[in-house]
Amino acid sequence: MKITNIEAIPVNVPLKDGMTTKTSHGIHATSPYVIIQVHTDSGLIGLGEATVAPRWSGETSASCTAAIEGLICDTLTGMNPLNIQQCQYRMERVIKGNPFTKAAVEMALWDLLGKHCNEPVCRLLGGSVHEALPIRMVIGSYDVPQALALAKQFIGEGTRCLKVKVGLDPLADIERVEAIRNFAGPDIPISVDANCGWTFDQAQRTIRELEQFDLLFVEQPIATDSPEQLAELRCRSNIPIMADESNFTTANALDLIRRDAVDILSVYPGKHGGILNTLKITALAAAAGIKCAVGSNLELGIGTAAMLHVGSTQLVIDSTTYPGDFIGPLYHVHDLLTEPLSLGPPAAIVPDSAGLGVTLDHDALQRFKDDNASHISLG
Repeated sequence: MKITNIEAIPVNVPLKDGMTTKTSHGIHATSPYVIIQVHTDSGLIGLGEATVAPRWSGETSASCTAAIEGLICDTLTGMNPLNIQQCQYRMERVIKGNPFTKAAVEMALWDLLGKHCNEPVCRLLGGSVHEALPIRMVIGSYDVPQALALAKQFIGEGTRCLKVKVGLDPLADIERVEAIRNFAGPDIPISVDANCGWTFDQAQRTIRELEQFDLLFVEQPIATDSPEQLAELRCRSNIPIMADESNFTTANALDLIRRDAVDILSVYPGKHGGILNTLKITALAAAAGIKCAVGSNLELGIGTAAMLHVGSTQLVIDSTTYPGDFIGPLYHVHDLLTEPLSLGPPAAIVPDSAGLGVTLDHDALQRFKDDNASHISLG
């Protein structure tokens, strides 16, 4: 089997009314992502999804499309897509960075391998060790009435774990978390995510105030440029610390582990440049005795399916204690799949069909195709 073409299709899918998220990175109301199709001479097509976001990795739908059409397609055309590591090596040689773009292509290669073997990706990764993966729903950094309305909605729908966005205003953060804890009661696990929004001093003071609310963890309390401060903050915190934006690469993960800077690592294929890189990071975490949890960039259906396959196969990804962000399709008006994933709440189920186990809805793809996405040239 040989790759004959790699197609990059920009889309723009809105979030549902009332489900937009607000963080220290900004407001997420629509998702300008890229759907990838890797075509082969056998007729099999592999599916991938690039959940590009300039605030995260500097990538946009335009840069992703340009990288694939101008560089990655040329270097992978003619290669055997089943040789995933060799294809990954070629991508690394032809373009640096761009993790979400590379992850989308690699995701499609895993989909092809599964379809070729007539096996789900999770089985190719060693088999599932988790039958169901608990999820957590995310509440944006909104004022108390709006945040409470979302908490009531999510718990009413069966959600058993909540993550609250913080990091814009420490006093408002405390008020928001207090209101949600009072409503949810003691049996609903709650975590907070500052998305780099606090300064070191703000983080110290705010975490101290938040200790009374019995939180599961504090995610990325400070910026990524000071791992030594993250380590110091962890030493002073009675709440476990999770790293997300600080943990993109294996080198990042190793540095955090060596510094004893975190209790939990947030992992998912898009951020790490693919499934293979994600497995390297989970292996480091397992060796260090650190748990992992699956994070998210609010993926659509294809990206979420890839996350489920990875999350179901790794013992170190403790979705029972730290439910995962397998939630993107629940926030969007469409997941671009012909059949929706089984996401609960309260728990998601990994697809069991060949490959990623999903089928692209071509009518929906045309409906949400972003013909206005600007193109940039790499020539």
